[in-house]
Amino acid sequence: RDSRIRGTSLLCSRLKSLEKPPKVAVFASAIGYYGDRGGKELDENSSPGQGFLADLVREWEAASQSLEETTIRVVRLRIGVVLSRDGGALAKMLPTFKRGLGGRFGSGQQYMSWITLDDLVGVIKHVIEYESLSGPVNAVGPKPVINTEFTKTLGKILSRPTLFSVPGFALRLAAGEMGEELLLSSTRVLPKKLQESGYHFLHPDLERGLRTVLGK
Repeated sequence: RDSRIRGTSLLCSRLKSLEKPPKVAVFASAIGYYGDRGGKELDENSSPGQGFLADLVREWEAASQSLEETTIRVVRLRIGVVLSRDGGALAKMLPTFKRGLGGRFGSGQQYMSWITLDDLVGVIKHVIEYESLSGPVNAVGPKPVINTEFTKTLGKILSRPTLFSVPGFALRLAAGEMGEELLLSSTRVLPKKLQESGYHFLHPDLERGLRTVLGK
């Protein structure tokens, strides 16, 4: 919490003191802002959710609000699950899936709003260059999927079975409140602002995105 909120506050304070401030400041945020919302489609105009992550992200974004009183254009990227073989959630899943022990989390019906690392880099470039974009911007792909679909797709690409599942109660015991919100919450987020501003996704479909990321 402190690394996000205090770090952002310190950065904003320094930016406001510059004689020649930048034209735009792009801040990281997260789709945890929306909380656990089931299958409801969410865009940048949707209300915040409830829970630890939603509260954290709301405070995190508030830490940069003081910049809106300046000439600096402020963009807050609400980032989803970033797909990369070198880090993040996918890298942690791969060893288990490659051994044929992968499976869904809990019911598997919770939505995952994902984006490939290549597209995330493209989105950052896009929001810097597209001067009409400001405020929250959902950095997710256009086709969120439920956990069961993600599991089956990953197993298909790796040519491995996905017969196992991790019960929700086991995740709660092993990972606590944070793990439960990250792995079992359902957040179906759409990149409305990106699409309206003409961003072209390199990987709009999960299977294509995963195959590119995994070199398959």
